[in-house]
Amino acid sequence: MPRLYDAHNHLQDERFAGRQEALLAACRAEGVAGMVVNGACEADWPAVADLARRHPDLIIPAFGYHPWYVGERSPAWRERLEQALDATPGAVIGEIGLDRWKPGLSWEAQPAVFAAQLRLAAERDLPASIHSLQAWGPLLELLRAGPRPARGFLLHSYGGPVELVPELTRLGAYFSLPGYFAHPRKLRQRETFRRVPPERLLLETDAPDQPLPEDRVRHRLPASPEAADAAARALNHPANLGAVYAFAAEWLGRPLEDLAAQVEANFLRLFGRPPAASAQR
Repeated sequence: MPRLYDAHNHLQDERFAGRQEALLAACRAEGVAGMVVNGACEADWPAVADLARRHPDLIIPAFGYHPWYVGERSPAWRERLEQALDATPGAVIGEIGLDRWKPGLSWEAQPAVFAAQLRLAAERDLPASIHSLQAWGPLLELLRAGPRPARGFLLHSYGGPVELVPELTRLGAYFSLPGYFAHPRKLRQRETFRRVPPERLLLETDAPDQPLPEDRVRHRLPASPEAADAAARALNHPANLGAVYAFAAEWLGRPLEDLAAQVEANFLRLFGRPPAASAQR
């Protein structure tokens, strides 16, 4: 069984309703050897840290302010972010970014908050997991202006223009392909990944979001009852990472074992090993 690596998920999400231990057991059985669990705001950073403390052989914790929650930040958010990084072995930065897609979301503070977190990643040479929706021009400007972490950064669920791939690669980008791009309507987004350099390719679940098409799902979770419709209620199980690998191998025309070896090398180059796994080597 190949070793699998999830470049981006949100295992701490409240929608999992306390089922994280069972989810992780299924991930281990699927062959998952490492995952980056991304915080989104000060409120969920403690849950990310707790998961990493309990599963240091599997989880790389990431702390950051997602653009959707920038308006909720406290006056001391930067100090708290540094404290979380200092207190948590192996911690990296994420999820950070820019978003002009979400209706009603204020843009005003987003660039400054993103730039501050990118600067922190550069100062500590930590990888950063970046979200961008309909904000590729401003993101590119900020990345060019720097500073950027020397080891690189991840553009999670990259859905930007294919023409930007060479420039973003030059700036240090890795690109993660989610299983969600297997949906028929995501042809343009998955086609872009044929142009991603193999040494910059990563895979992700983004669990509990971005589920695969129903016919590719291997691990199912009960629907979230508060969502408005059945499609929105579907939760993505993080153990579906194996199905994401199968989709990616099929789409890119590569043997699964070959793809898994490439993704493992890329993941370890950018993020390193989970803290306990590193200590054991």
